[in-house]
Amino acid sequence: MPVAPDYMKKAAEQALKARAEAPKSRKAGTSVGLARANQLSNKENLSLNTLVRMRSFLLRHRENYERAVKAKLNNSNSKVIQAVNLWGGMRALSWLNTTINALQK
Repeated sequence: MPVAPDYMKKAAEQALKARAEAPKSRKAGTSVGLARANQLSNKENLSLNTLVRMRSFLLRHRENYERAVKAKLNNSNSKVIQAVNLWGGMRALSWLNTTINALQK
């Protein structure tokens, strides 16, 4: 099973740090998102099912994420950016697509 690239690990770690430092009203992420961030930051193997769920999450939140980025928000002041980064960041989509396609062959 694949392990996420370092840039996904870094995005997850930064989001976990921002979440830990944020007041309760600024904390993003469900228990699943937090588990995913911990998987990424610990460089754990990721199953095909997990990769598909990660891609689905990122695709669902892409529009709101892009809106937040345009507004110059970040992990500290945007729950959507924080949540997306818990899942490895938007940059992860390319790696996820390539990896999922390779595993499905």
